[in-house]
Amino acid sequence: MEQRIPLTIAANGYDFITTTQNISCVGAYCRVGKYIPPFTKLAVKLTLPVTVNDRDNNCNVECKGVVVRSEDENTGGFNIAIFFNEIKEDQQRKISQYINQFLA
Repeated sequence: MEQRIPLTIAANGYDFITTTQNISCVGAYCRVGKYIPPFTKLAVKLTLPVTVNDRDNNCNVECKGVVVRSEDENTGGFNIAIFFNEIKEDQQRKISQYINQFLA
């Protein structure tokens, strides 16, 4: 699902702050400024904007991921696909609930 969600990635001593271009329960696609090779392990933190009882809240999700694709972007930077290879069920459920609010 195409959705811009704040995302922090930690890899090899570098921290990247970006937004997702799309997200699913098993991964995300985003742009970063530095090349991250495929198979690089990542620590991932997502901030899901959710509305509960007409109030805006942020729901944080943390998991581990691995880069499964890294593509050079013509306008600068790199697009990477991340597979969430270590995600707890409750964290995955938060993403699922977030996505489901857009599916009707």
